[in-house]
Amino acid sequence: MILFLEQKKLHRTGYLPIFLAGGILAAIVPLVNMAVRPDSFTGLSGRAFPILMDANWGMMAQLTILLAVCGCCLIYHTEYADKGDLKMNTLPIRQFSLFFGKFGISLLSVTLALLIQGAALALACFHWFPDRCVSLKELIQGMGFELILLLPTLTLMLFAASLCQNMWISLGIGVILTFAGSMIHDEQLLLSLLPFAAPYRMLHAIPPEKANLCLTFCAAQAFLFGAMELIYLRIRRNFV
Repeated sequence: MILFLEQKKLHRTGYLPIFLAGGILAAIVPLVNMAVRPDSFTGLSGRAFPILMDANWGMMAQLTILLAVCGCCLIYHTEYADKGDLKMNTLPIRQFSLFFGKFGISLLSVTLALLIQGAALALACFHWFPDRCVSLKELIQGMGFELILLLPTLTLMLFAASLCQNMWISLGIGVILTFAGSMIHDEQLLLSLLPFAAPYRMLHAIPPEKANLCLTFCAAQAFLFGAMELIYLRIRRNFV
C-alpha cells in the first residue's frame, strides 16, 4: 500500500527515467573503457570481474551515488511541493511509514541501476575475456555487496532530504558528501565504510574475514539513520 502510494506521487516526475538513464550511463563506463584500450586490461592476469571492477568501479560508484542523491531529493520534493506534507498529516498514515515507503522505492530504483551495471560488466567479460568469463555467483555477490554498502547512503540522504524543504539544500549536501567520500582511502577501513564512502569499496579488495564486518557495519548505520528519522518525526509532531 505504501509503496503504491509513493509510486503514485512520483508519477510524471521523471523519477524512473532518471534512474534508467543514470544506470545506463554508469553501465556504459566499462564498455567504453574496454573499447578504447582493451590491451591495457586483457593483458592483466587474474579473474575478469576484479579487473573490470578495479578499472571502472570508482566512476560507476560515483555516478550511482549521485543518482541516489538526486532520487532522494526528488522523492521528498514531491512531498513538500504545495505543502503536500501537511495534507498527508491529515490522513490515517504514520509518517514513518511514508519514510519507509520512500526508502523502499529508492532501494528498488538503485537495485535496478545496479542490475543494469552488472549486465554491462558481464557483457564486457564475455566479449573481452572469453576464456575467463565471470561466474553468475561472483557477479551476484559483487553487485549484492555494493547494494548493501549503499544502504547507509540512501537512509542518510533520505533523512537529510526530509529535513530540508528546499530541494537544492539537500542536493548540495549530497553532492558535497559524494565527492568528500571519494577522497577517503581504502586503508582506513572504518572511515571507508561511512556513508558516501562505503559504495566505493569492492568485495574482492576486502579481506574475506572483514567482509561480514563491512556488511554488519553498513546495516547498523542504515538502522541508525532510520531511527534518527523516527526521532525527528516525533519531535516535529510537537511543532507542526
